[in-house]
Amino acid sequence: MLSWFKAQKLNAFLWTPIFMALGIAFYFTKFSEPHIATLIIAIIAGVSAISFFKKLPILGLIGFLMFGFGYAGIYTHIKYVPILKHDIHGIEIFGHVMDVEQKDEKQRLTIRTDNFGTVRISTKSDIKINIGDTISGNGGLFKPKPADMPHGFDFAKNLYFNNISATGYFNDIKICYTTDSNVYNPRTHIHKIANSILVDTLVLGYKNTIPRNQTEVWRAIGMSHIWSISGYHLTLITGWLFILFYMIFRSCPYMVRRIPARIPALLCTWVGLGGYVLLSGANIATLRAFIMATLVIVAFILGRNALSLRMATFAFLILAIVNPHYVMTAGFQLSFAAIFGIIWLWQDLNPHTPNSKPLKYLYTAVLTAFIATLFTTPFTIMHFSTFPIYSILGNIIFLPIFSFIIMPLVIIGTATVLCGIHTPILLAHNIYDHILKVAEHIANLPLSRLTVTNIPNTTVVMFILAFACLILVRNIDTYKNLLMRHLNIVFFGIFSTAGFIVWAFTPRPVFYIAHDHKLIGAVIDKKLKFNKSRDSGNYFAFNTWKKSNGEAPDTPNERLPKESGVYTISYYFGKIVYLPNFASLSKNINTVCNDSKTKYIVSYFDIDSENCDNKIIRNGGVIYKSGRISYTPFNRWWHNRPE
Repeated sequence: MLSWFKAQKLNAFLWTPIFMALGIAFYFTKFSEPHIATLIIAIIAGVSAISFFKKLPILGLIGFLMFGFGYAGIYTHIKYVPILKHDIHGIEIFGHVMDVEQKDEKQRLTIRTDNFGTVRISTKSDIKINIGDTISGNGGLFKPKPADMPHGFDFAKNLYFNNISATGYFNDIKICYTTDSNVYNPRTHIHKIANSILVDTLVLGYKNTIPRNQTEVWRAIGMSHIWSISGYHLTLITGWLFILFYMIFRSCPYMVRRIPARIPALLCTWVGLGGYVLLSGANIATLRAFIMATLVIVAFILGRNALSLRMATFAFLILAIVNPHYVMTAGFQLSFAAIFGIIWLWQDLNPHTPNSKPLKYLYTAVLTAFIATLFTTPFTIMHFSTFPIYSILGNIIFLPIFSFIIMPLVIIGTATVLCGIHTPILLAHNIYDHILKVAEHIANLPLSRLTVTNIPNTTVVMFILAFACLILVRNIDTYKNLLMRHLNIVFFGIFSTAGFIVWAFTPRPVFYIAHDHKLIGAVIDKKLKFNKSRDSGNYFAFNTWKKSNGEAPDTPNERLPKESGVYTISYYFGKIVYLPNFASLSKNINTVCNDSKTKYIVSYFDIDSENCDNKIIRNGGVIYKSGRISYTPFNRWWHNRPE
């Protein structure tokens, strides 16, 4: 056993991103904001422990955990994004347009203002607005909203780390000034002359340009990542540019006799990749992928192996230092889960492949898609509460078509359309229309999208440790005992089984309360019902709560019955009473308070009552079958940062 522990030191460095990520996640998932002194102490203690990493790896890993916790908190506190403190209506909004997204029949504008910071505005205006315009209009702004339930997606946190101070709407828009010298003008120009949803999405980085019904089809077969420019797209562009520049420099004997052709080819590739990032709008996911690509290019220039677990670990740590919130985003988690899994498959396991080239390609594609799907499944379920059953089939069929046919045609077409030649783009659309029909058939197969209940954070941690053990635990082949020879598989089984057990026995809420108490949901006969059929202030809460209850998001929003203006829902632990307006509050508060069967009181208005103060629920949250309440965090730094 001692020899086994000594063998683990060889992979100790590869465990560092796991522990650092757990520390970062611990900070971001806490209910309340830690004191600044606690964060500083955690960083100091973490750095001190890391200094002993070579002598005592266990202590060093704990140090990475502590450092991740403290660093995430300090980074969040240092980051400055002014937060709107309350909703404002009927105001004049004036600012500079930073980004434009087309969403169904609306435009969503990101505007940098002088008074409110950077805000995101939705409008139905028919006026064509371009990036770089200075506009004004009458509208309103909304305070960023916290999560709809504990451990749910925190919209306020997402806006904070995307440098957005508020969301809002425009009733009317007036363009005050249009600049002709903005770096994004080429992007707008290509958008106009190409008139292509494929160019808009795959090259220019516009979001929500693909019709919603088509988006649902691709999501159902696990191909939604195609429509968000990230690591997949930059990998393709990097490969094509490198091949092009490498061939060019290889044809220059004077240069290659003095310097390897790969070095200038990689440098030119990096410059071209940077141009693509700018053209695509340089959103956060794209910038993150660009940083990763830069590290890989540097590794190739230095002659190091860029496609190794050690290099992936180093890239992970660099990105976590650049912005620790990256660790909490779906794109980051899915990307690195797939990267670690694929590298482990082809470098450590190195499975035998058939000699036949067609069979070798099919075997490689199937095995790679399977491993990528396996390693990303916990994060897919955690973020989307769904699991695309046919994702492996979808990736095997459509990923090569997008990678080697549609994407090259769209890239070439983006260049040729500037000369008035639309043929490549038209051909790409023709191919896309045909594969879309095939994708629709697959998406319509039984159980194409399996809606599952929310996966607890503890379960996610168990799965992460399970996959980490599978990849990083070093076995000793000299052991005669079969279990001892394959301890990585044993640990994988133990942690994954524990994760499933925690998941299976984690109770589901039976009652949901929005942060503003305007919307409630109650589970009656296993079906979730609401006090409203729609609520613009809690638009996403309907689907979030339904997913938590294991229901498909597109099910109708059934209404709760009410009597005399009061909603009363009875459970075995007692009654929950919801008072939706002032009239119901003033008429029924005494009766409700004096009723011994009333366990909880939820009121649209904030109320105080000496007789039943212990029954009144103040904040948003959920109630479980046992009667236990779990509140939604609302006092984190991104909810109410002090000015």
